[in-house]
Amino acid sequence: MESSELHNVSDVHLSGSILWRNMEMDIVSKSSREENDEAALKWAAIERIPSHHRTKSGVLAEENSQQIDVGVEHLGPLELKTILDSNVKFAEEDNEKFLLKLRQRIDRVGIDLPTVELRFENLSVEAEAHVGSRAMPTLFNFCTNIVEDLLSRLHILPNRKQPFPILRDVSGIIKPGRMTLLLGPPSTGKTTLLLALAGQLDSDLKVSGDITYNGHGLNEFVPQKTSAYIGQHDVHLGELTLRETLSFSARCQGVGPRHDMLEELLRREKESNIKSDLDNDNFTKVKTTFFIIFYIFKFFILHKSHNKGDLFGIITVTLFILGLEVCADTLVGNEMLRGISGGQKKRLTTGEMMIGGSNVFLMDEISTGLDSSTTFQIVRSIMHSIHVLQGTAVISLLQPAPETYDLFDDIILLSDGQIVYQGPREHVLEFFEYMGFKCPERKGVADFLQEVTSKKDQEQYWAERDEPYSFVSAKKFAEAFQSFHVGMKLGDELAVPFDKSRSHPAALSTKKYGISKVEVFKACMSREFLLMRRNSFVYAFAMTKLIFMALLAMTVFLRTKMHKDTISDGGIVMGAIYFTLMLNMFNGMSEIPLTIMKLPVFYKQRDLRFFPSWAYALPTLILKIPVSLLESALWVSLTYYVIGFDPNAGRFFKQYVLLVCLSQTALGLFRLMGSVGRIMIITNTFGSFAILVILLFGGFVISHDDIPKWWIWSYWLSPLMYGQNAIAVNEFLGKSWRKVSPTCVFFKIFLAESFWSNRAIRCLSLEISGDFYRSTLVLDWSRIPYWIHVSIQYLICLGSCLSSISYINYDAESKRKTGLLLPFEPLAITFDDIRYSVDMPKVFSAPKMTKEKEQLKGAHFKTTEILLNITCYCTFVSSSQLLPTGLVKSKMRIKLPLKSITFCLFLNLIYLHMLRSSCFFQEMKAQGLAEDRLELLKGVSGAFRPAVLTALMGVSGAGKTTLMDVLAGRKTGGYIEGTIRISGYPKKQETFARIAGYCEQNDIHSPHVNVYESCCTRHGFGCQKKWMLPPEREALVGMPGVSGLSTEQRKRLTIAVELVANLSIKFMDEPTSGLDARAAAIVMRTVRNTVNTGRTVVCTIHQPSIDIFDSFDEVIDRFIVQCDATAEVKIRTELGVA
Repeated sequence: MESSELHNVSDVHLSGSILWRNMEMDIVSKSSREENDEAALKWAAIERIPSHHRTKSGVLAEENSQQIDVGVEHLGPLELKTILDSNVKFAEEDNEKFLLKLRQRIDRVGIDLPTVELRFENLSVEAEAHVGSRAMPTLFNFCTNIVEDLLSRLHILPNRKQPFPILRDVSGIIKPGRMTLLLGPPSTGKTTLLLALAGQLDSDLKVSGDITYNGHGLNEFVPQKTSAYIGQHDVHLGELTLRETLSFSARCQGVGPRHDMLEELLRREKESNIKSDLDNDNFTKVKTTFFIIFYIFKFFILHKSHNKGDLFGIITVTLFILGLEVCADTLVGNEMLRGISGGQKKRLTTGEMMIGGSNVFLMDEISTGLDSSTTFQIVRSIMHSIHVLQGTAVISLLQPAPETYDLFDDIILLSDGQIVYQGPREHVLEFFEYMGFKCPERKGVADFLQEVTSKKDQEQYWAERDEPYSFVSAKKFAEAFQSFHVGMKLGDELAVPFDKSRSHPAALSTKKYGISKVEVFKACMSREFLLMRRNSFVYAFAMTKLIFMALLAMTVFLRTKMHKDTISDGGIVMGAIYFTLMLNMFNGMSEIPLTIMKLPVFYKQRDLRFFPSWAYALPTLILKIPVSLLESALWVSLTYYVIGFDPNAGRFFKQYVLLVCLSQTALGLFRLMGSVGRIMIITNTFGSFAILVILLFGGFVISHDDIPKWWIWSYWLSPLMYGQNAIAVNEFLGKSWRKVSPTCVFFKIFLAESFWSNRAIRCLSLEISGDFYRSTLVLDWSRIPYWIHVSIQYLICLGSCLSSISYINYDAESKRKTGLLLPFEPLAITFDDIRYSVDMPKVFSAPKMTKEKEQLKGAHFKTTEILLNITCYCTFVSSSQLLPTGLVKSKMRIKLPLKSITFCLFLNLIYLHMLRSSCFFQEMKAQGLAEDRLELLKGVSGAFRPAVLTALMGVSGAGKTTLMDVLAGRKTGGYIEGTIRISGYPKKQETFARIAGYCEQNDIHSPHVNVYESCCTRHGFGCQKKWMLPPEREALVGMPGVSGLSTEQRKRLTIAVELVANLSIKFMDEPTSGLDARAAAIVMRTVRNTVNTGRTVVCTIHQPSIDIFDSFDEVIDRFIVQCDATAEVKIRTELGVA
């Protein structure tokens, strides 16, 4: 099998010197076509071809005014960049203009765009759960819950679970062409509402009410394909790159109706003799299948063949628009694998879903981990698309900045499971003034809306000073909204049903999956093959271990000591057979962690209808067959004749086939254990028990006659029994065992517990001694053909695979000592000239130059210059600081903006990534323009002092977390230079770890303990219980996105775990990400109080509100550290308010 299609798609750069060609091409405008006869002829020729082929044809102009016709799907990265630059030079300025131009082109031929209006009426969602100590996963509660659930289903006992309402009789309309912002404090039902609208609610929840798309119920179409739900958890495969992740998403989601609409557009333009603007035409074709972030609506060039050229163009444009082209070939990474930053991962999560052909977008907290500028740009681009192209979008944000808040048209405010307000943004403050509450002047409206329904914060906004204040609950707000003029208008609209006849045929998807079953299978197969390549170390290590154990077996069971004269000799051979089976079976245990690691991604993509369960499981089964063949061949070729098994060649190959079957059975069995357990602890516990049963009742340790009758079922289900029996029969029926005396069978002296060993020896004796011995057997296994055992092995293997498919497809939800806190010592951190760099491993090889690309090389480009256009927004320095050292001495030139920027190392970072990921890296390296190391921190110096709250600020991917990791000693790889001192003394990591705490950006906790236990475990001894107030202290932490605490609660627990430890230095990586404005303000007040005690605290922060930002500047001599993209740090002292 050649390298996977995903890998081929990821090779986005043309080979060798093609990147040295001139990038300064201009797209021919309409006026130039009228003046140039050659261009007019070529354009006319393209318009005469059928619409289906014309969707992939265009005209490009070179610098020398020559026009060439090209296939859009074969455009390379430079041509795509040229088209993008021609249409969108500045995202903020040109995005809306391009969309308006595109809309005018659509309206000119009279094409109606598909629109979707969402309605939900009297929607209520309720869950049932145990409360208090009964919710804890103890052994007693586990057993009790099983018994109670069984008896309650039989109506013998009443249900002991308590009802928990999530949404309470909510109604509303989400109209196309309008941006809707979903606000509300945490745990008010925002995620549940979005999941309900997307048709992805858990089946265990009790749901009542109606949800319709254009008047159609959810059972009349496939809501998972019609809408794109973007969750708040960034769940990706860490072994894949960004390009490969987007490629797989594009292949699985398909094109939707976009390609048909593009053909219809071109057909009508041809009939009406309308000539579209050429640059707009090319740009439209390039970005078909593309509904994403900055240029949301794109007509699709993707044909059903999903060829690599189409994917190449889509992914290139997607990465360009997402601002991820600099890390396109970087691994996504996870907790154990270095990858992209949190903000880049959040943008990848958004792009993964929006690359499909959905018309409705339900986005849950897409700004978590992003800076305010990036969030504003993303939301603004979505707004342009929604307004111009009549899309439907509901976006949930936690801390939107005022400028981001003003981009929305409608507001939905949730509180306590009820809709407090839904309507135009302009009337929301009017409604609360009507209720007696007023937003202060320096208060963000979004922050005000989050807090005005809170019992603790509501009173400060009370404006009716003549009347006494009394708390207004969410229920009273919801009731008052019904009498407000906006609520009354909404009620009148809901009273009129939507006319289904007005629904566009392409608005709702009726197919469960976007592509055919064959294409789905091919996509999953290519991705699984790529994952096997990335995890090749696991299989290489397994091979090495197998060779070592084979050498060990050959020395223990050496041929010269393996005689075949007595039954005792047969017992030794059976020991060698048993050792062979055990080793080959346990060699597949690596499947357990690999399976569990991929399960969260599988559940997400399965629920989003990327693929069915069988398409995910079968590639794993098929691709593991070569592994089993190789491992078994390696073992048999090394050990068979050295140990001294029967020399017959036929029996040699029979043993080989049987070991392949056993290996496949073991792999399927371990995958089943991982799918059922889902968590390593549970899998190891129950999996060990299952393996013990297989080994104990396999027929070797305990014979068939000695197994209790109530355990005999495990004997017949054990795959080890069939494999052991088949190999024993295959060996002992060989001619080398014919001289064994038949009378030896009566002694039964060798391994009496080994039933199958005894029976196999007696089988060969039957050929000599006749019917007497045949009558003494319980079952004559010599009469059962060898292939029956092989077939049984394959059936067990297939059964394990099918069981894992069906189980992963099942939607089941899954006395202390106290001590005193020791006093701490205020400490300062100083660091000078800190440099951090990492190796640049070469992941992808350069693609070969095809004949077409060679021709393209000669036709398009004449010079050997690279133009890098970089746009950044920051303070300015001299341009000489921006130039990479190698480029200053070379003949190449860098085209920079009018003013240079301080993001010096960020420029270098982008540059090195471009060099390393491109195909001409070796050529650049040969000329001294590229290095093997990527420098992430470059000469960073500074100081963090006690009683000073320091903020590290910068855009996503600027290096804030890297700097904190280096200072905290959390970097286990790479190269660190410079000096770090703690209050003047050189830093020693062994002692520094005892005085410093670190709040990670990713909330990592043990899922099986409660909040109180998590906090007490942090510093090794118990806490006083009065520190924790019930009932939160007994809440189970649980798994992210599955059970236990919500995202906001997990973030607060992460901070609490470090605050409860009495440490002198605390590093906090984005402590407010994932929190709403009120919770973030509470957290920062707590951090401020901690700093006031004399501790040294450093925080990275995104999207700070006014209140949060003021917490860093309330006292004199506070430092604000600004990280630019180079991770160079500028420290300025603020005196007073910044």
